[in-house]
Amino acid sequence: MIIMINGAFGVGKTTIANTLQNEIEHSMIYDPEEIGYMLRNVIPIDIKRTESITGDFQDLELWKEITVDVAKRLITKYKINLIVPMTIRKIEYFHFIYNGFKSIDDQTHHFCLSASKETIYERLRLRGEEEGNWCFQQTDKCLEAYNQYDFGEYIDTEKVSIIEIIQEIKEKLNLY
Repeated sequence: MIIMINGAFGVGKTTIANTLQNEIEHSMIYDPEEIGYMLRNVIPIDIKRTESITGDFQDLELWKEITVDVAKRLITKYKINLIVPMTIRKIEYFHFIYNGFKSIDDQTHHFCLSASKETIYERLRLRGEEEGNWCFQQTDKCLEAYNQYDFGEYIDTEKVSIIEIIQEIKEKLNLY
């Protein structure tokens, strides 16, 4: 099984993913940001300037491909469930990765966590993010994308406990 946990920076993806991992046997966290960091460090600057003008590693062609490839290898090698926290707002990238995951494991699920801009900003501040940094800059773009396009199952994290969110996800996954 592959469980994608999507949403803006600060919405609670990592907290939910880590808690969910404790609830689902034989599972691991697979964070595609790690693929992005690696690519950012190894791809020559002239290629990055061409493919990723904004500096977002998700715009690098290899990022989407390697994200799916590594998921496949992890599942094939370790026969493990993947919990994939990620902020992905470009609908074409979402479809590429979701469909790629679905081709690996038909039991692929996607949940897009949501909250108000004010709540997201407060959570970013509480985790020590500096006002105006990358995470803050992406909030409006994410919220607009999640409103404009269909990212599947949405889960409101506003004024809801972590336990309630986990219960909702487990119910949708038929894990009770």
